[in-house]
Amino acid sequence: MEHQPLLCHPSPSYGVANPGYVPAATAAPAMFAPPAADYAGPSAPPASMFDNMPGYEGTLAGGGGGFLPPPMPAPPPQPEPRPEQSNWNIPSITEDTARDAFALFASSKCCYSSAPAKEGVITGMDAFNTYRYRLETFTESRSTEWTHEPYSGQPVDAFAQPPPGPWDVPAKTPSFFQDDKEVIRVPYTSSVKPCHDCVGMGRKPCKQCAGAGNKVCWVCNGSGYRHTDDRCHHCSGRGRENCSFCHGQGSSQCGTCRGKQRLLVYISLTVKWTNNIDNYVVEQSSGLQIDNLSKVSGKELLRDSQYLVFPLMGFPDQAVVQAAQRLVSEHQAKYSRTSRILQQRQTIELIPVTKVTYTWKGKSHIYFVYGNEFKVSADNYPATCCCSIM
Repeated sequence: MEHQPLLCHPSPSYGVANPGYVPAATAAPAMFAPPAADYAGPSAPPASMFDNMPGYEGTLAGGGGGFLPPPMPAPPPQPEPRPEQSNWNIPSITEDTARDAFALFASSKCCYSSAPAKEGVITGMDAFNTYRYRLETFTESRSTEWTHEPYSGQPVDAFAQPPPGPWDVPAKTPSFFQDDKEVIRVPYTSSVKPCHDCVGMGRKPCKQCAGAGNKVCWVCNGSGYRHTDDRCHHCSGRGRENCSFCHGQGSSQCGTCRGKQRLLVYISLTVKWTNNIDNYVVEQSSGLQIDNLSKVSGKELLRDSQYLVFPLMGFPDQAVVQAAQRLVSEHQAKYSRTSRILQQRQTIELIPVTKVTYTWKGKSHIYFVYGNEFKVSADNYPATCCCSIM
C-alpha cells in the first residue's frame, strides 16, 4: 500500500493519508473508516548520537553504567588511638523520676487507669547500663550518563579540549554527615544533534489519529447518517470529525525537543554524598525489647571524628570493642571500592534502662524507664479497660 504525505493547513503536519477516508463532498455517502494504526516512533536515542569522549567510554544513555571507582588516594596518616576513658557510668534515676514517668505514661493512654501509677508502691529499682555504638562513614560517589535537552543556543564545547576526568570535575563542598546530591554538566562534552524522536522535524504525528487529523465520528460511527436519510449534523455527513487532541493538524509538538528540532547532547555527572550508618546495641538482660532503644537517646560517652577512625581501645565492654573493630573494617573495605571516604565518626552512648518493680492491690508488677527522655514500657499494665466510640 502506497503511503502519501498528508498536508494540513495552515501549519504543516506529518503523517500518512488514511485510505479509508473519502470526503463526503467528493464521493457517495460516507463509508465506515477503519481506525488508524498507532504511531510508533523511536523509543531511545541511537548509539551513534553520542560522541566518543576520552575517559568516558563506558558512559551509557539513561544511566546504567554504575558508580565510577575513585582514583587511588594517597596513603592516609595512621589514625591515633584515643586514650582510655574510665568514667563509663551514669547515676541511676530517683524514685520520684520513675514515678513521674510512669504517671505521664498512664495519662497518655486513653484506656489506662491512673490508679497503679498513683497508688503503686515501688519495691525495687535495678539499673542496666546499655551501650549503643554507632559508626558513620560519609562518602562521595560519582556516576555519569549521556543526557540531552532541547537546544536553545546553549554553549557547545565538545572537542574544544579533552574533558576533565569524572573525579576531576569540581563540585561544591558538602556538609559532613548530611546526604546531598549535585548534578553537573561535564565540560567539553556538549554537542548539537538532530532530535532522534521527531527526526529533526520538531513535530510528531498525533498518536490519537495517527497523523490523519480526524477520527471516526462517534455520533454516526462513520456512516455520515444517524437514521436512514437523516444526515449526521455532528460531522456534517463526512463520517469523521477533527481530532480534538491535535486540533485537526495531524501532528503535535515533539515532547523531546519541544519543537526546537535539535538537542544539546552532553555527559551528566551525578555526585552523591551519603552518610552510611551502622548501629550496634549491647544485648541487656533487663527484659526490655531492644527495639525500644532506637527511639531514645543516651549519654554520649565518646565521639571520635577523623578521616579514618581507629577501632576502640580500652572500653570496658568487650562486645562493644569487637563490634567496633568489625564495623570499622567492614566500612573501610566496602565503601572505598565504589566511593571516596571523606570522613568517619564513631560514637558511644550509654542508654539508661531502669527496671522498676512495684506492688498494687497485693500483686507485684514491673515497668521500664529508659533513655534520656524517660520513656516507659509497661506491657502488662494492671488496670486497662476496653474503650468504644459511641
